[in-house]
Amino acid sequence: MSSSEQSHQVTVAESGAGTFTQTVTAGAHTLTADEPKSVGGDDLGPNPYDFLLAALGSCTSMTLRMYARHKKWPLEHVTVRMQHHKIHAKDCEDCESEKGMVDRIERQIVIEGDLDEAQRARLLEIADRCPVHRSLHSEVKIVTQAAAE
Repeated sequence: MSSSEQSHQVTVAESGAGTFTQTVTAGAHTLTADEPKSVGGDDLGPNPYDFLLAALGSCTSMTLRMYARHKKWPLEHVTVRMQHHKIHAKDCEDCESEKGMVDRIERQIVIEGDLDEAQRARLLEIADRCPVHRSLHSEVKIVTQAAAE
């Protein structure tokens, strides 16, 4: 990924179409975000955590594809399934936090192709090296400031 691809702007603005409905613009792409009806939204698009999972899942799949292509491995297809949960820190055996809630993402990767067990194991290791996975595990600083209209 080039530095220009990493730094392009994403804009999120209320769409006016529903209570929480947002229009997300990323480069030449327009998406819709919303909350489910169960929390007062109109369910016109994925919720913010769905977008987070989509970022991780797409990055994981792309990273595996790039690695397999580089190694000339016969990877035919990758599917990444994920779920996000909030769990109590006290219920998490391998978490640093001891109080409050912890975000838990469960990721299942289906790897199809004529690959041996060592190749499959290596691809699962490589999954943890995708850039979004690394961002989620590293210190992230979010700088918020008021902007002119």
